[in-house]
Amino acid sequence: MKHLKGIVIFGIVLFGVFHVVPCRAQDMVLVPAGSFQMPAFLDKTPRKVSEFFIDKHPVTNTQYLKFVTAHPEWRKSKAKKIFVDGNYLEYWKGDLDFGGPEMASSPVVRVSWYAARAYCDSLGKRLATIDEWEYAGQMAFKDKRELKSLILEWYGQGAEWPLPAVMKRTPNILDVYDMHGLIWEWVEDFNSSMVTGESRSDVALDRNLFCGGGAASAADPADYAAFMRYAFRSSLQAKYTVRNLGFRCVKNKE
Repeated sequence: MKHLKGIVIFGIVLFGVFHVVPCRAQDMVLVPAGSFQMPAFLDKTPRKVSEFFIDKHPVTNTQYLKFVTAHPEWRKSKAKKIFVDGNYLEYWKGDLDFGGPEMASSPVVRVSWYAARAYCDSLGKRLATIDEWEYAGQMAFKDKRELKSLILEWYGQGAEWPLPAVMKRTPNILDVYDMHGLIWEWVEDFNSSMVTGESRSDVALDRNLFCGGGAASAADPADYAAFMRYAFRSSLQAKYTVRNLGFRCVKNKE
């Protein structure tokens, strides 16, 4: 898989300037600044995260429909193949039809990193970094053992379809919903966790990240769920669309 450095700049230029729609405060939650330990890192030094706003739940089909209505270049039949694969929005019945009312509150999936990024940009938001997403995700439970158990149970199940609606489960202590147990989510720097197994070719990668085979010295080698997230992210390319991969947006605190 090719590193995306340089492609991102091209993508921003090609996307053009979107009309920015202010987000409503009740749709986002402020994540306080703090530090946490990344479980799949060799470096056990706590990682610091500045405060930021995060969407309460993953972006839904209804929300994405509003986006493609306003930005036809991202509709199912019109999205450029350089930015999406052949399965982009494959479950939608048409460019402006996500398939019925039962799908309205379900998270949108089968969207690429480019499409997710464009959506967030149109609202004056952005995708979370890995650090931001993992930090907010670790706040789901005060009892980390309960969190690990819940995540591993979900990872071991087949994907439910149609996907359940968002906000049906208990929110985390920040009042954020569905960070675990519903879908995978795109992050801005997903490709920084790539590990090919050939160290000489991994020039641009974060050397702190690695796969489970060498996990003995990790900050938390028992956190298999974290390694699975990194392995999944490592398998992606920016144009990929996956049946249970969606996204949510974040925003800097101004």
